[in-house]
Amino acid sequence: MATIEITNLHATVAEEDEEILKGVDLEVSSDEIHALMGPNGSGKSTMAKIIAGHPAYEVTEGEILLHLEEGDFGDVSIPEDKRTWELLDLEPHERAALGIYLGFQYPAEIEGVTLTNFLRTALNAKLEEREELLFGEDDDEDEEESGYDTSPMEGPADDGEVSVAEFQQLLSEKMELLDMDAKFARRYLNAGFSGGEKKQNEVLQAAILEPAIAVLDEIDSGLDIDRLQDVAKGINALRDEEGTGILQITHYQRILDYVEPDRVHIMLDGEVVMEGDAELAEKLEDKGYDWVRDQVYETA
Repeated sequence: MATIEITNLHATVAEEDEEILKGVDLEVSSDEIHALMGPNGSGKSTMAKIIAGHPAYEVTEGEILLHLEEGDFGDVSIPEDKRTWELLDLEPHERAALGIYLGFQYPAEIEGVTLTNFLRTALNAKLEEREELLFGEDDDEDEEESGYDTSPMEGPADDGEVSVAEFQQLLSEKMELLDMDAKFARRYLNAGFSGGEKKQNEVLQAAILEPAIAVLDEIDSGLDIDRLQDVAKGINALRDEEGTGILQITHYQRILDYVEPDRVHIMLDGEVVMEGDAELAEKLEDKGYDWVRDQVYETA
């Protein structure tokens, strides 16, 4: 079971004095779904980006630890001294290699790169980087050689740990699991996709990369009811079929009708101020955030 442990996290926008996160404590483990709710400006998306390693933010205090256990990477044996990582010491691609995934609120469109080529390149890059982090560099490699031999723009060269044939089988299985039309695999990445299709694609990427912890930043925003149900089914499959821990960031309770959280956390003014089970989200839907403010500040 993998666990991400956030302790006393303080952060600002880089090179600015205004503090956005003011001591966040949060813990999410594999096989769990956590909902992080809060009004605009409360710091939810900032925390998601900091977990992933966005350079626009500076952490001034606190830590983000990723705890791994044997079996978290399938049949890959994790050395005992490589089972706890301080994410703040790692680059974004290193965090991704160790099982951190960020699903974007506004996914980018990339013309000329098919979804299939993008995902296979990402998967092989992740596996290569994970091998290096866990076991060190290959002594046979040229130390001056850097970067990758192929690009998603160059087509499906049959190299890397996951071959073209193996990946096609994997992609078909994941798309079937998520009830996605196979034609999406031949389209350019998010180009011409509707809002709902882009969000489905974010869930598909997570299914392919099989992260330990997936942070989904307002993946329900702008979805009609049909797409919301499709995306919710994908999120549930990530947890139920792959054991991924989910941190679902959202403003609204409606997605939680389809993705029942194990825990609900409410964020105000850069802090997690209240926690509870799924009933807390329903209460929030009825009473709004003013009720939380009144209760928190009266208690203070």
